[in-house]
Amino acid sequence: MSDIPVRLAEVKHAIAEAARAAARPADAVTLVAVSKTFPAEAIEPALIAGQRVFGENYVQEAKEKWPALRERHPGVELHMIGPLQSNKARDAVQLFDVIESLDRTSLAKELAKEMARQQRRPTLLVQVNTGAEPQKGGVLPEQVDAFLAECRDQHGLAVSGLMAIPPADEPPAPHFALLTTIARRNGLAIVSMGMSADYQQAIAMGATHVRVGSAIFGARG
Repeated sequence: MSDIPVRLAEVKHAIAEAARAAARPADAVTLVAVSKTFPAEAIEPALIAGQRVFGENYVQEAKEKWPALRERHPGVELHMIGPLQSNKARDAVQLFDVIESLDRTSLAKELAKEMARQQRRPTLLVQVNTGAEPQKGGVLPEQVDAFLAECRDQHGLAVSGLMAIPPADEPPAPHFALLTTIARRNGLAIVSMGMSADYQQAIAMGATHVRVGSAIFGARG
């Protein structure tokens, strides 16, 4: 765990270098440190080192770890980056500042209901299944425009951006290019793409947020 601040600094430096190489400001890219499956004691060194944006995959795990961590380290921005069940919408709206995995009508309805009930408005990203993988969540690319309109017009949801996880067995660049194209076409400012193995390439292709876990925290058990 003593290596975590060093690895975090290395990733931040690499992000800044990749942004500069793409003629983008160094602060144009937000690092989402993916802390899923790691215990609070592994996350704390990153918090002490100044990291404040984190990603979690599971509502229950986040509920167990983050309230106490947030008390000790104010200013955390917590992202939900994993599949979100509709029956977890209440907890997700309460706990997360950004929900990156909006991908279906039933979830849009539940999020709209909970946001109105709690008077809390987390930032919403639509997850796009750029590879049309049947085992993976996300809206198909050709359906994104219609889904964004549905979220806005039928559910009163303001969507701020898009997220994607390219297929593991394909070059990521075409998927990054597709996501950026859809975001630009719809005037969306946030493009969340790129992980530990390919975040520098994602930055070159327009990522505003990269989700990096193992390069910071090490391999998951």
